[in-house]
Amino acid sequence: MFGTLSPGTWIGLIGTPLLIAAGQVLFKLASSTTGGLDAKGLTGLFLNPIFLAALALYGFGTVVWIFVLKQVPLTAAYSFMGLTFLFVPLLALAFLGETLSLRYLLGAVLIIAGLISING
Repeated sequence: MFGTLSPGTWIGLIGTPLLIAAGQVLFKLASSTTGGLDAKGLTGLFLNPIFLAALALYGFGTVVWIFVLKQVPLTAAYSFMGLTFLFVPLLALAFLGETLSLRYLLGAVLIIAGLISING
């Protein structure tokens, strides 16, 4: 089934988890400027351009995902959302200076093996 997908569908299958992961990094960046869980803090959060960019990425990713699901069964497509567990730490390393462990690398290998197993 996956061999017959268009390049656009493949971009959506891989791009949606990447958009979600980028949104997570932006949420983390936005969290450093938020106040408390009160009216002032929430107002500041909803006016934060980094937070708004994260929401926009999530929204765009959702729209892309809808078009992916038009072409791919949900049971097969959803396994690609596991790529967020690869992309978030990689983006956190690149943009937040967080570190990756050997456990991360092992987990990444297992996630890729799972994708191959489910969709192979």
